[in-house]
Amino acid sequence: MGKEIDRKEIGRTRSGLRYGWTTGSCAAAAAKAAAQMLFSGEEIRQVRLMTPKGILLYLDVESITRMPEYAECAVRKYSGDDPDVTDGLLIFAKVERCDSGQTERDDEMVFQTVIEDQDCGRTQLRIILDGGSGVGRVTKPGLEQKVGQAAINKVPRKMITQEVECVCREYGYCGDVKVVVSIPEGEETAKRTFNPRLGIAGGLSVLGTSGIVEPMSEKALTDTIYLEMKMLRESGYSYCYAVPGNYGIDFLTDSLGIHPDLAVKCSNYVGETIDDAKFLGMKGLLLIGHIGKFIKLAAGVMNTHSRQADCRMEVFASHAAMAGADTDTVKEIMVCLNTTEAVEILKEKGLLRNVMQSVMERITFYLRQRAGEELEIGAVVFSNEEGILGQTENAESLLQLTEKQRKEQE
Repeated sequence: MGKEIDRKEIGRTRSGLRYGWTTGSCAAAAAKAAAQMLFSGEEIRQVRLMTPKGILLYLDVESITRMPEYAECAVRKYSGDDPDVTDGLLIFAKVERCDSGQTERDDEMVFQTVIEDQDCGRTQLRIILDGGSGVGRVTKPGLEQKVGQAAINKVPRKMITQEVECVCREYGYCGDVKVVVSIPEGEETAKRTFNPRLGIAGGLSVLGTSGIVEPMSEKALTDTIYLEMKMLRESGYSYCYAVPGNYGIDFLTDSLGIHPDLAVKCSNYVGETIDDAKFLGMKGLLLIGHIGKFIKLAAGVMNTHSRQADCRMEVFASHAAMAGADTDTVKEIMVCLNTTEAVEILKEKGLLRNVMQSVMERITFYLRQRAGEELEIGAVVFSNEEGILGQTENAESLLQLTEKQRKEQE
């Protein structure tokens, strides 16, 4: 007999670590199964879910409750080989019919679409999405959700509503439907996460940008960064971009209009990425990152993971003081939960421009110190709300040189 494969296994990284699926995938699958049970009247024990990454999942459905006006079920989180405190938790979704046109609460999220049905004709479908027990609530501005709303991030929201909408279309449902996601063990588990520091109270966030958990050991991740840059170098490119993750990629494409094929994802490993560029003989490297990570570069922190260092508010507060901020403003910045709050305070006080100018000067100093003379290095720092907050003096020329070589290679 051949070796039996763990039915949970959906793939492995190049280092042999197993993939998992996100809380967002669990919530979307549970919502889909609950909607199917509600409208079909049949029990669903397994649900099919296509993730944004393009990996098809077949997920077991647990803890089923079926009533005439609602159905509720759960899908169990599986983190693969990623060390995640949410591994094994049940993520529940309750789907219920609602009276059409009922007024939703301010803390609920509403998604509307048009349904064409031969019996109902053309009608508006409203999906009301909310969090139940164990799903955190946003208490501070600066996150993807409004204050008071459930901490269900953008991609999971889209996944959940798309799956429920498809079921409604399949069964010709012509009314309002409410989806409530809950995580019974979420409130206790959230105490071991950064949610309290981020201003998310009462539970976990429903997360995931690809629907898939991609575990990587630190060595495997830095090896991958090196390999990506090496492939660019061997393809004839001596200039490239480095971005921490999806936010940087999105900003590169959506705001700067640049194709991300010359961008290396460096995660938190800014220092190692600079070292790789030097070793491979790159001529120029332009770092493009969110203020939440790159503000740390102004303190010489080259590994931006929060477990290594979190000096964000200290950097903002010290530079605000140098820009003339009074004691109360400095204290206000020091207790901010996130960089969005700090930026907003600086903007209100008329200090943002001067603060970012001095921050970028320090970023320039530390980047040049790490890069040495042989590698030209620059940075662009942005926020989702303000766009570009600051850039090094050579950022524009590095961008032009990188795009020039792209054209020469075409």
